Amino acid sequence: MSEQHLTGGFPVYAAGSTDAPRAVIVIQEAFGVNDHIRQVVDRFADAGDFAVAPALFHRDGSPEISYDDFPEAMKYMANLTRDGITNDLNATTDFLATLGYHAANIGVVGYCMGGSVSFYAATLGSVGAAATFYGGGIENGRFGLPPLLELAKELTCPWLGLYGDLDQGIPVEQVEELRAATATSSFHTEIVRYADAQHGFHCDARPAAYNRAAAEDAAQCTLDFFDEELSDK
Repeated sequence: MSEQHLTGGFPVYAAGSTDAPRAVIVIQEAFGVNDHIRQVVDRFADAGDFAVAPALFHRDGSPEISYDDFPEAMKYMANLTRDGITNDLNATTDFLATLGYHAANIGVVGYCMGGSVSFYAATLGSVGAAATFYGGGIENGRFGLPPLLELAKELTCPWLGLYGDLDQGIPVEQVEELRAATATSSFHTEIVRYADAQHGFHCDARPAAYNRAAAEDAAQCTLDFFDEELSDK
């Protein structure tokens, strides 16, 4: 487990062996690359992957925001741009390329804000599979990105979406619209819904939102999806 700095100076938390057959990019929530996100990276490493989490707030000093200070998180989210996100994703995959990884054996997974970013990453042609945990922006784009419904036609790899039916910010109707939109892709797409889960259900650092059963199932679904869709060569 270590922090490294890529071209441009922004920090990336990394864990696992660079001899692992595949790499996973973990995209942060709105609260930064904090203890929880570092633990998620560690879990992917424990599962046998080389995993990295780029700090998307690096232009603002890579802050870690408390889960009970959403207004502060919104402030940093407002500074994200399509160009900045694209540059950071490309810098991360370029870094992985120096270690011998290529699109076919790189997966990307994002949570909350990062879920939207991981969907966008799945349109860039630089990863082999993507997973989105409760990523918003389905009907209205964020960070200068088009809505996910529009991005769906630009997918360049398989995609998995994981959503909670009790998510007050992402209605089930929108999730089903996204299912229909992604189903038109030539790549394998899948959405899993959890009837008793709300937004943030995977985050065990947020007891009010955490749903252990849903979190564990979604985490295993993600590993299985990457096993199925990513190359180990």
